[in-house]
Amino acid sequence: MEITWYGGTCIRLRGKEGVIAADAYPSIVGPTGRGLTADIVTYSHPDPNPLPVRGRAKQAPTDDVVRPTSLEPAFQLDRPGEYEVHDVLVNGIRTYRDDQKGDDRGSNVSFVFELDGLHTIHLGDIGHTLTEAMIGEIGSVEVAVVPIGGHLAATRAAALVTQLDANLVVVIPICEDEVAGDQEMAKFLHEMGVQGRPVPQPKLTVTISSVPQEQTLVLLESKGKV
Repeated sequence: MEITWYGGTCIRLRGKEGVIAADAYPSIVGPTGRGLTADIVTYSHPDPNPLPVRGRAKQAPTDDVVRPTSLEPAFQLDRPGEYEVHDVLVNGIRTYRDDQKGDDRGSNVSFVFELDGLHTIHLGDIGHTLTEAMIGEIGSVEVAVVPIGGHLAATRAAALVTQLDANLVVVIPICEDEVAGDQEMAKFLHEMGVQGRPVPQPKLTVTISSVPQEQTLVLLESKGKV
């Protein structure tokens, strides 16, 4: 399985059973998708930064998700539930973008994908640690994609990683302010007991046999910045 980060909470998972694009918002990959294609596209929450429409000012975020044109053929998932699409098992778990059960910033869907024998969770823009019920719904995962610099403080992000107990933790900075994002990342790495900052990789390729025995943090380069 290959994981590529496109910026924000947008990642692509490429496996033998199919290709998944998670959170491929036009505000991240552009209205055409810049060539990004997938069999399945998932959205954890409405686009917080919708693009202007025909020269008009930006519209307020809505529950509707506008897909980039390159992803229009993909099967879309944006609700909790269990699905099987193109031989890929997907489990959407209701989470929230704040710690007030969505009262502040709204709801979020964290998706677990079973691809190439690996269970990967894409948390989206989660804003809280997990309840016991959520942990039960998620089950065991080998790979966790964790946002840093959003509305989840570094200490809580570290606690969330502990809850998931994944062997591979893919850390994606989502703070719009790069300096603030670097500070949050430094705090998170300190909380995780990591000495120094891992060198970002262009992509992560992992198989069920190559998953490290000890928990390993991975930073990816944003494909949108390359």
